[in-house]
Amino acid sequence: ALFMLSLVSCHSGKKQEEKVELCQGDYLTPQQAKQKLAEYAKLYNNAKEWEQRAKKIKENIIHGAEIDKIPQKDWDYKIRVIHGAKHKMNGYTVENIALEAKPGYLITGNLYLPEKIEGKIPVILNPHGHWDSPENYGRFRPDMQYRCAAEAKMGAAAFAYDMTGFGENKNSIHMDKRALNYQTYNGIRILDYFTSLDYIDTARIGMTGASGGGTQTFILSAIDDRILVSVPVVMVSAYFFGGCVCESGMPIHKRGNFETDNVEIAATHAPKPLMLVADGDDWTKYSQTVEFPYIEHIYKLFNAEDNFEHVFLANETHNYGINKRKAVYPFLAKHLGLNYQNILDSTGQVNEDFVVLLDTTALKVFPDKFLVKKPTPW
Repeated sequence: ALFMLSLVSCHSGKKQEEKVELCQGDYLTPQQAKQKLAEYAKLYNNAKEWEQRAKKIKENIIHGAEIDKIPQKDWDYKIRVIHGAKHKMNGYTVENIALEAKPGYLITGNLYLPEKIEGKIPVILNPHGHWDSPENYGRFRPDMQYRCAAEAKMGAAAFAYDMTGFGENKNSIHMDKRALNYQTYNGIRILDYFTSLDYIDTARIGMTGASGGGTQTFILSAIDDRILVSVPVVMVSAYFFGGCVCESGMPIHKRGNFETDNVEIAATHAPKPLMLVADGDDWTKYSQTVEFPYIEHIYKLFNAEDNFEHVFLANETHNYGINKRKAVYPFLAKHLGLNYQNILDSTGQVNEDFVVLLDTTALKVFPDKFLVKKPTPW
């Protein structure tokens, strides 16, 4: 994982004795969070000074999530692919695959591809959130299938994958105290795999997810420079730090005298393309006056305002519904060089009617057996 060497080196061989504190859930009130952002804004005045702060934020994530403690052998292992069923759809295909990132450790998912691949194409990572129902959860949900199918129809490889402990991922239980470490490792290894493929354009990599998938998106986008386009949906908040151990169960926000929040973590992606989508019914409801202006200011330091877009849907709730997808598709198309016209109808509107939803069994890599594995600590 070459992207981490410069960041990890400053911590390697040193004992960390600084006081750490977990920032979880509603760690701050909205007013306290707004004041914190005002304080952070005084720490830099130009792009170079922001980059110095961004570097500290990234280092804190890598160290706090203990990414730098993962053994080298678990980065060096050549990823093995297990192929499941492949489904031919209308203008795209869906293949059920598992990536063996290290011996016995599987990352399960679905790979959506254009029906015809010509030259090198972009790849978009699609992590999911914590929504749950008996049959449609995680990567199997209709909104995930619509999103990934549309990305593939536009010309990208789209990979939907299980959070740790969800779906077919049985490496550990989801509420493991190191879930943040595992999920970040999974994302890095997914990038390792796709950047090794001949048909993937390694200069055009995107990532988008909502809720807990939004958290995965801005964390991985912060520490892995291979991601060009980042679209965290209904998650970036100044006062809410994520309610699950996979989001805030390790000290990535506060250590010693250093403190940050998810707004700044998302902003470390500057000046590369970043889109935030917020709604009026969750912790992103203040985005128009708090989170959006803060990040927009950082992009202005780089003269890169055109690379930051934001959408506020006042009457919407916490999901990755059709209106959110309609907002995201043209942004992905613009910055990843996709064919947006492929998902528009004759009136110029996004139309997802070409998508045929598959049931959970059809999307499983291992439909005939239930994998039970013990947790695999590093």
